[in-house]
Amino acid sequence: MNNLTTSSNPLFSIIIPLYNKANFVKSTIDQVLNQRFQNFEIIVINDGSTDASLDVVQNIKNDKISIFTTKNQGVSAARNFGVSKARTDYMVFLDADDSWLPNHLENLKNLLDAFPDCGLYCTGYAKKIKSHVYPASFNKVPNDVNWYGIIPDYFESSITNAIAWTSASMVPKSVLLELKGFDEGITFGAGEDTDLWIRIALKYPVAFNNDVTAIHNLHAENRISNTKTDLRTFIDLDKYDSFAKNHPSLKTYLDINRFSIGIKYRLNGQHVLAESYFQKIDPNSLNSKQRMLIKKNQQTLIVLKYLQKNLRKWRINLSPFK
Repeated sequence: MNNLTTSSNPLFSIIIPLYNKANFVKSTIDQVLNQRFQNFEIIVINDGSTDASLDVVQNIKNDKISIFTTKNQGVSAARNFGVSKARTDYMVFLDADDSWLPNHLENLKNLLDAFPDCGLYCTGYAKKIKSHVYPASFNKVPNDVNWYGIIPDYFESSITNAIAWTSASMVPKSVLLELKGFDEGITFGAGEDTDLWIRIALKYPVAFNNDVTAIHNLHAENRISNTKTDLRTFIDLDKYDSFAKNHPSLKTYLDINRFSIGIKYRLNGQHVLAESYFQKIDPNSLNSKQRMLIKKNQQTLIVLKYLQKNLRKWRINLSPFK
């Protein structure tokens, strides 16, 4: 089913994959409709929702919105399908429970005007846990208010937090088509996003505005120890090792991602798989906290994860990445 957009010549296509987010999607779309920059279309891909998500979107009456329903195939397939339906040259991604400030699209438009030949455009973002907001920090990026420019080394600047986060990113459609979009075979840990950003950053400049205009709403703590990681497919980091020979910072970036995946496996009690990731890491790629954590057993990691969760109640955000 679809509702056709009637607005003419939009600049951006806002791609929103939707799966069982009935309690959040109206607020998310309202924030898009309230953007200061208004030249866009919204493409919602209802990825086989089983709750009232589709009804909620259908009740938002605005001719900027197109709705497509598909069988449930995952977020990558939904995004790729949305790109195939887009009428514009620039794809802006937004998950159905995340938030934008009113100047988000305006900042992306300014980045595009300033740097028209990039493969990836990103803005600053923050993580929100309950009422607490934690702005992401980036390695070797100026802290000047509303700084924008080309990131000299995407991988070096993404050591603490990735420069690109999906709900704060825009990609030219031509780049997505050239690189065949999101890898639909990756099904765990936002690896489909990381994989695409690596492929783009290896080939194209990345533009960034450090002004925080997107919010990642974490509605509940991810109980990693209960996650069935054995039923999911992580990103294949090894396929980028050959590129790391000419990009030393990429090796560090890959190893930090190996650390993250290995910790998830160890928290889940899958020690052999955890070790298979840890053994490929150059210890020099990790900071002291990360080197300490890969030596801890499952029970210790669970206790530390619980401690991290509870400290956030006092706005103390401990992270192994900084």
